[in-house]
Amino acid sequence: MSTHRKRSVNSFLLTTLTWVIVILTVFPILWMIFTSLHSNDQILNGITTFSLPKPQWVNYINMWDTVNFAVYFRNSLLICGATTLLAGSFAVLAGYALARFDFPGSKLFSMSIISTQLIPGIMFLFPIYLMFLWIKNAIGLPMINTYWGMILVYTAFYTPISIWIMRSFFVSIPRDLEESASIDGCTKFQAFYKIILPLSLPGIIATGIFIFLTAWDELLFAWVLTTSSDVQTIPVGIRLFVGQYNTRYDLLMAASTVVTVPVMVIFFMTQKYFISGMTAGAVKG
Repeated sequence: MSTHRKRSVNSFLLTTLTWVIVILTVFPILWMIFTSLHSNDQILNGITTFSLPKPQWVNYINMWDTVNFAVYFRNSLLICGATTLLAGSFAVLAGYALARFDFPGSKLFSMSIISTQLIPGIMFLFPIYLMFLWIKNAIGLPMINTYWGMILVYTAFYTPISIWIMRSFFVSIPRDLEESASIDGCTKFQAFYKIILPLSLPGIIATGIFIFLTAWDELLFAWVLTTSSDVQTIPVGIRLFVGQYNTRYDLLMAASTVVTVPVMVIFFMTQKYFISGMTAGAVKG
């Protein structure tokens, strides 16, 4: 087999594999959208197809009436937005320090950051719950069923991996730019603020998208640490369609579609920043 033919065969196989992965990834989302347009009886009887003679658009109205979904939507925006702002800010400052300054313990700190991701998150659930109870009893500050309690937990969870992402991005930016800025009279902070931050915007956007989407989908800690609908997030609200309201699969799929599609649109609109941010520093340690 000639070299040209081998390359053509390899290209065909890779293209086929890519399309298979794309179809496997997109198919559940399409199935969720089409299922949301069926009645609950059709879903329970397994009569769900891509042909829709009578789409049940009323599901998208009933889901807002059955559960106060607007409150869960608001809570998710507040908690995830504040978490993204805090964790992103910490990640930018700490990532820059680790990428540019060789202080005692910097390498150990870098390895400690990434090693925290090896521990399953569920291992922290009970200790955090007990710690929140202790804070309430010791100083009278309620942590359970509060916005700041959830923001604190999510910020603590997503800051380490965000620091690692931002560190990789800062490493990919040449130090010569800061040295040139210093020669022109800039202080280190001015060089960081005026030169490095604008250049690292794709990395900051990628990190922000990662934090927001991860917090948006989190269920376990939101389910355990909140019991009031005043602070519960969307994953908890969607969970209420199961059991408490006789397992309304039609409304469950409609709510999942309402939550998923806007996030997907935001992701595709900013995907070039996300990809460039995630791949930055891939060839420099």
